[in-house]
Amino acid sequence: MDTKKTPAPTAPEADVTEPKAAAEAAEAGTGTSADLKKAAAEPAAAEPAAEPAQDLDDELAEADELEELTGSEESDEQPGGVAAAAFSVVAAGLGLVALSGSWVSRVIAERQTLIGQIESANATTTEAKIEALYGNAWHLTALVNGVLSTLALLIAVFVLARPAFGAPGRTLLTWVRAVSWAAVALGALGVLLFGLMYFDILVPLPTAPAAA
Repeated sequence: MDTKKTPAPTAPEADVTEPKAAAEAAEAGTGTSADLKKAAAEPAAAEPAAEPAQDLDDELAEADELEELTGSEESDEQPGGVAAAAFSVVAAGLGLVALSGSWVSRVIAERQTLIGQIESANATTTEAKIEALYGNAWHLTALVNGVLSTLALLIAVFVLARPAFGAPGRTLLTWVRAVSWAAVALGALGVLLFGLMYFDILVPLPTAPAAA
């Protein structure tokens, strides 16, 4: 009777399957770690995508600010604003010319002086001669310069009052208001001075001494 035991046929197979199971487990572990790394890398890769969106928002905000600035500049350069600026400069110029003496008033005064010389030949009194030679010329000079001062005053007041009758919220530029107020001051001063001169209240005509 043979007492030797034959090895179990399943023993070698178990030995072979154990390495296979270990290899499969290793592969499964490797695959799991790779998947975890990939899943961790995906949010990191997705985070930089928010930066272009932020840059786009900044560019849109800058574009809106630039459009607002451009719109305000265009509104300041509208025909109404240009006309107000031009009229304010004209008013200030007229007021300054009137106070310093205009060429028109000088020509008219010289013409009146020539007429007075002709008329003085028939004057019978000294007062009449002085009036004919100098008084009429001085009065015409004061009258012309007073008219120029009045025009300067009216134009400046019109420029300052114009926004109240225009579009709501429309205001004048700072330098336009400053020039207009300067024209108002010059015009008012000219009207006062030349009015007093015309009526012989300021700088009256000299009188001749009475004959003994």
